[in-house]
Amino acid sequence: MQQKKFVTNIAFLIVLNLLIKPFWALGIEPSVQNAVGNVSYGEYAILFNFSFLLNIILDFGVTQFNNKNIAQNNHLLTKHFSSLFSLKLVLGIVYFIITMLLGLIIGYDFRYMKLLGVLVINQFLISMILYLRSSLLGLHLFKTDSFVSVADRVIMIFICLGLLFKWFGIDIDIMAFVYAQTIGYFLTAIIAFMTVYYKTEHFKLKWNWPFSLMILKQSFPYAVLVLLMTFYNRLDSVMLGALLPSGIGSEQAGIYAKAFRLLEAGNMIAYLFSIQLIPIFSRMIKHQENVEQLVKLAFILLVTPALIVSVGCFFYSNEISSIINHGVTDSATEFSILMLCFTAVSTTYIFGTLLTANGNLKQLNTMAIIGICINLILNFILIPHYKAIGSAFSSLITQFFTAGIQIYFAYKIFKFRFNMKLIISLFIFLTGIIVFNFISKSFTQHWMINFSIMCVFCLVWSFVSGLINIKSIFKFLKYK
Repeated sequence: MQQKKFVTNIAFLIVLNLLIKPFWALGIEPSVQNAVGNVSYGEYAILFNFSFLLNIILDFGVTQFNNKNIAQNNHLLTKHFSSLFSLKLVLGIVYFIITMLLGLIIGYDFRYMKLLGVLVINQFLISMILYLRSSLLGLHLFKTDSFVSVADRVIMIFICLGLLFKWFGIDIDIMAFVYAQTIGYFLTAIIAFMTVYYKTEHFKLKWNWPFSLMILKQSFPYAVLVLLMTFYNRLDSVMLGALLPSGIGSEQAGIYAKAFRLLEAGNMIAYLFSIQLIPIFSRMIKHQENVEQLVKLAFILLVTPALIVSVGCFFYSNEISSIINHGVTDSATEFSILMLCFTAVSTTYIFGTLLTANGNLKQLNTMAIIGICINLILNFILIPHYKAIGSAFSSLITQFFTAGIQIYFAYKIFKFRFNMKLIISLFIFLTGIIVFNFISKSFTQHWMINFSIMCVFCLVWSFVSGLINIKSIFKFLKYK
């Protein structure tokens, strides 16, 4: 039953998001970057990632705690909603003060501080939306959550199109772009709040010290994990700005942002898997159900397209980079490296989610600390010599290393069987993808045709190699 529900809802969620989010990431953002320039967009990228570093203060693990506990005990929504919402507001104020103070200490000028202030507000709104969505997911209202998940992008796309085509009589700059995001997030937060509000029996803002301290204490391990993972996932752009001269650092951060764009869009899909899996894993673990088959199914469904995309983008980096960035290919090398991370990140979203649902935070925090150390050391060594390319290699090594650690922990803790058949199928599948990509480059004179043929061959190959088994998928869909 859980497998069938997961497959049905994740399919609906992915289709809905594929209609909206790629247009934002691959259409709107590149157009804005081309309009404002690499340096201006690079400054935005540096400050955006800087605002992310202390993002955990906004949440402190409350969202993960809420998602897991409501999935296991639905009645807690009404009981805790008022207190948790009040706690989120207080955490937002604390986050704003600390982040802005750090910006002043670092020495950001008025222009940087103004941009950082709006980005901090945006981070608060994003965190609030995620918290409210965790309540919907905890109640297994997956379709409702799917619509909420794209509402912000729909609003932002409309506003940014108006700015780009001068519908509003305003010239686009980086501040206008950030304000457009603020409007999108604010309206979506209102929609999400009203949706959850109608699922509760009562709501009244109140501060409950004992309850808040209890939540923060229980959420502390989650908070530490998110903080550590945020650092090794978001340090690259910040370090480009810190380790290189100001003008060069901003330009390289802008180039890195271009290269990172498709990976971030792909990560959205992988993230959607994880937030769907958290409540399902939590409930199955609570009832002592065997999660091995669902883990295998989720892994195959996510890693199969991830491998096709990763390898395909490596071979077609110049062509795809040109399309994404509207004819500009100055980030093609960085793009080819970063897209290989997609497979590692997708793996992390499966096994990391499983370990989180099971409460194995000590192991995950150990993994994250190792990831930060690797990322920092590699960035300090590579960025001064290779700039954005060095940062891309640092990210690639870090992501694969941490993904491997999480797989190891999951197999040890859950005592999964060593699946040699799956490993062989993965190796055969990956070998076939590489061969198909190499051969496809010479099929015709049109790279899009070659790329499309390659994708079709790889999809067929996933079945021929035994990686995807049609019978097993139908078995899960029919499972009661």
